[in-house]
Amino acid sequence: MTANTLNPITANDIVAVIGAGTMGAGIAQVAAKFGHTVLLYDKMEGAAQAGLDRTAKGLEKLVARGKMTEADKDALVGRIQATETLDDLAPAKLVVEAIVENLTVKQSVFSELEALCSEDTILATNTSSISVTAIGSALKRPENLVGMHFFNPAPIMKLVEVIKGLATSDSVAQLVYDLSIAWGKHAVMAKSTPGFIVNRVARPFYAEGMRVLQEGAADEATIDAIARESGQFRMGPFELMDLIGHDVNYAVTSSVFDAYYGDQRFLPSLIQKDLVEAGFHGRKTGRGFYNYSDGAEKPEAKTLAMQNAPTSITVEGEMGCAEPLIARIAAAGIKVHRSTEHDHNGRISIGDLVIALTDGRMATERASVAQRRQLVLFDLALDYNQATRIALTKADQTSEESLNQAAGLFQAIGMQVSVIDDIAGMVLMRTVAMLANEGADAVNQQVCSAKDVDIAMQSGVNYPQGPLAWADSIGLEQIHTVLTHLVNSYGEDRYRPSPLLRRKVFGAQTFHG
Repeated sequence: MTANTLNPITANDIVAVIGAGTMGAGIAQVAAKFGHTVLLYDKMEGAAQAGLDRTAKGLEKLVARGKMTEADKDALVGRIQATETLDDLAPAKLVVEAIVENLTVKQSVFSELEALCSEDTILATNTSSISVTAIGSALKRPENLVGMHFFNPAPIMKLVEVIKGLATSDSVAQLVYDLSIAWGKHAVMAKSTPGFIVNRVARPFYAEGMRVLQEGAADEATIDAIARESGQFRMGPFELMDLIGHDVNYAVTSSVFDAYYGDQRFLPSLIQKDLVEAGFHGRKTGRGFYNYSDGAEKPEAKTLAMQNAPTSITVEGEMGCAEPLIARIAAAGIKVHRSTEHDHNGRISIGDLVIALTDGRMATERASVAQRRQLVLFDLALDYNQATRIALTKADQTSEESLNQAAGLFQAIGMQVSVIDDIAGMVLMRTVAMLANEGADAVNQQVCSAKDVDIAMQSGVNYPQGPLAWADSIGLEQIHTVLTHLVNSYGEDRYRPSPLLRRKVFGAQTFHG
């Protein structure tokens, strides 16, 4: 039977998993929960049984919390069989490999499997960084090989990236996609390119935070707080890198950078390189951007003391994605005057002071061009109705009194204010613009669909909104403007707008229209 005539994989089919570590055992649990008999193998003696025992122990906790019955736990564990040899996997309809990230080792294992299993057995690799095409190049039936990239922990994380190598059969990829959905996962389809979707599109989340830190615009704790409390990310970039491990995160960034022949968008950070060289890998070593040793206090975000609130403001023009601020200001009892005589981008005025959303330029440059000495910029928020913190910056020409006036306005509506130094694009705006730009480029290069970019980033790394949907809500013209201004500020190819983003802007289209 050829790859083009494969039958769907059902719960009656046997699934094998190679590698009984945290990821492999987790994948086995997912398959067994669906009803498959699962053959779990690890070359290390006793490792498969140990992996099965860990799974059983983890499920016992679910039983204790009332999340699972004892009978269901016993049935699930009973469907997983620890095996002793690779030969035992011969009956499997699907084999998922979750072993060391080494091309030669993976090729060797899959070559052995081809000789053991039937011609219609689907071979899947859980690799997060190695080309599926490269793995398949050593096989007699590369059309049967597909990427099936789970996220850790596999039983909890919803995303599965289904990766097509150059030789992968369309029907094989579709069968694995359909199976992933049946297993309760949020599946996305992508071509085998460096980083696939998540590890490629996520790079700016870390890179822009480190750029802001490197230029001294804000410290780690403040940047993290802005990401969480303005952007509603579960963790800020520095907290997340400490959790992942800098050895791992830096290696992924370097791998993607090298694989794309030095594309500056993926340039690794010297700050992170220093941490890796020092052995400060994050939580697992007790020190990263933060100190995790006993008794160490985590630094707090820089928060401005309370300032006096204005009694009234004037809103000139349309505020775009920041429009919810105006209703929130009015609800706080501050009188709002509307002026419709202006056709420029929206802004708030308090006397001579202008308060505006960042457009990617430094406040100092923007004030000079507009010939306005009193200018304060505010950063992006995911939802200005819900945000509990806002970042502000002032032009060098602007007085501290004006900055305090602006801060008093935001504090009056329940936001804590973090003042950052004047940097192009501030913190959240430049990060989201770059995430959207990278997502757009992945779509433009036929790696995946716009829908799958957003599913992947929300389900794989818990983003509060998919970057392309977020860009739609901000306005693609605004995102394009921010990126163009970042290019002008830095003179770097890193910030070049994606051709697809430009096309959408000039065609008055959206990614999800």
